[in-house]
Amino acid sequence: MTRKASTPTPPQLRLDNQLCFAVYAAAHSFAQAYKPFLDPVGLTYPQYLVLLELWEVDGRTVKQLGEPLFLDSGTLTPMLKRMEAAGWIVRRRDVQDERAVRVTLTEKGRAFQKEARRIPAALMCAGGLDVAAVAALRGRLKRVAANLREAAKAGEA
Repeated sequence: MTRKASTPTPPQLRLDNQLCFAVYAAAHSFAQAYKPFLDPVGLTYPQYLVLLELWEVDGRTVKQLGEPLFLDSGTLTPMLKRMEAAGWIVRRRDVQDERAVRVTLTEKGRAFQKEARRIPAALMCAGGLDVAAVAALRGRLKRVAANLREAAKAGEA
């Protein structure tokens, strides 16, 4: 049984008019578009993001990995355990600070970087964007995200 709204929905409250929903839907679509590249090797999209970070700087602590990914250790640790069990990474206590856990790539994790090089271009093509459009969109989204984080810190959001 379908219920009818008691009052018309104002345009600013329609789901289709929400920027946040458009970004959410795009993020979901990205995750789905990555599946054909990642499923065959047993990676999830968030695990792929971890590899991207480690390819830039290997041997990061869990905290250092979580910061750019906006993930806390409670979310990241189970994912890293699964990645270690699958042979992508190794987790070890830091020798200078035993409270910290360092994450390093295995040979398997390093080797996948060569295969992964084709993924960004394939996704850009599938999304119908050229290099300039990707750069512009990425820049705008980064600014929006930074502004929203600042507003949240200030209690404005």
